[in-house]
Amino acid sequence: MDETAGMPTARTIEDRDPSTGQLLAEIPCASAEEVAAAVARARAAAPAWADLPVDDRCACLERASERLLAAAPELGRLASQEMGKPLATAVGEVEGYARYLHEELAEVKLAVAPTPFESEAADVVLHREPLGVVAAITPWNFPVAMPLQILVPALATGNAVVLKPSEHVPLTGRMLAEVLQAELPDGVLELVEGDGATGADLVAADIDMVGFVGSRATGEAIMRSAATGLKRLVLELGGKDPMLVFADADLPAAARAAVQHSLRNTGQVCCSVERVLVEDAARETFEQLVLEEARQWTFGDPAAEGTRMGPLVSTAQRERVVAQVEDARVRGARILLGGELPEGDGAYYPATVVADAPEDAAMVREETFGPVVCLETFPTEAEGVRRANDTPYGLGANVWTGDADRARRVARALRAGQVGVNRYLGGAQGTPWVGARQSGFGYLGGIEGHRQFTVPKTIATARPGA
Repeated sequence: MDETAGMPTARTIEDRDPSTGQLLAEIPCASAEEVAAAVARARAAAPAWADLPVDDRCACLERASERLLAAAPELGRLASQEMGKPLATAVGEVEGYARYLHEELAEVKLAVAPTPFESEAADVVLHREPLGVVAAITPWNFPVAMPLQILVPALATGNAVVLKPSEHVPLTGRMLAEVLQAELPDGVLELVEGDGATGADLVAADIDMVGFVGSRATGEAIMRSAATGLKRLVLELGGKDPMLVFADADLPAAARAAVQHSLRNTGQVCCSVERVLVEDAARETFEQLVLEEARQWTFGDPAAEGTRMGPLVSTAQRERVVAQVEDARVRGARILLGGELPEGDGAYYPATVVADAPEDAAMVREETFGPVVCLETFPTEAEGVRRANDTPYGLGANVWTGDADRARRVARALRAGQVGVNRYLGGAQGTPWVGARQSGFGYLGGIEGHRQFTVPKTIATARPGA
């Protein structure tokens, strides 16, 4: 008699190399009971970790950054193999964050430093305390940097963390966790592996906060679940970032930026330039400049030297990009470059330039997350701003113009958390990364972002005789 007959089959992840389709590993998904056990271990470890001085917690993470730097070649290789990022770029992602971590920890110390306030009757000090247990549910497109943007401030501010990496990069997530765990007390960082159902179990578990980077749809589902227990949230979600190019701009520089930030990471960046709106007078010139740039973005083996674009993360993701291009084509858009499936294995797709997609096209309304430069035109400043803001998203935006007054005016009018003027996005050390409107809830980075992982507590001590 088969004693397993009728029993549910355990879920697994098929971890495949998107450049070949080869199976890399089959990973069992953590059950709800295993998720609960990981959370319980983190809960038990959290008080002692929170009681450590912030300098001691940061010292552990400083040592972890050294381990991270040493592990960069292997961790980068895993990331490249699992999600298709060019190898040099993947290794650079690990090395870059490992070197930056020292600065981030210095910011955390400032973020949680007690703040005195003046009062005639009492000595008043504002403290910032950890929330307890944070669930970190992280994406595949930057499989080392994005988890660390949640893990580092969550841990350094005194929380224990349960990490659930994307199912597309389980081996990368596992190795990253092991590197950090080597310098942390047992239970302070727990790992659970699995699919979306595993993530849902984690959000529903006995946690205090969710830090999530991913799609808007999943962010909405997390908010609904987290409402039970009023769990705190930091959600970095998608974008449909516009780039406004006026005729008086430095058009060659604007074209280089438009192509680079539409195609880097094979277009799989939450803050990619997804719509390039060009003033009518510059249309023809700008199209030619974009085509010259885009033709240089060829795809190939991510392990090969000089590869600019690897495959998309999966054939399913490629199918979504193909569907958007075909929808635009049917609606009358011009396909100026690419737009055809290549032969051979792997989830490859060529650099594609699409012009004149109508406003109701999926490519204009929805995230593309693929190697497409989408060109539109506008007749006036007011119409350009209207179209740029005609989206529920609000992550990033760019404006390119030679008129300083117009640059300031348009930048203030664009509804986004980050705006670049005659450059791509970016801030200074200490500024948070903000998703406005439906691109986020809460924010990451900088002193304000690090404080999202704490709760403020005011202690007022009466003065003798007051």
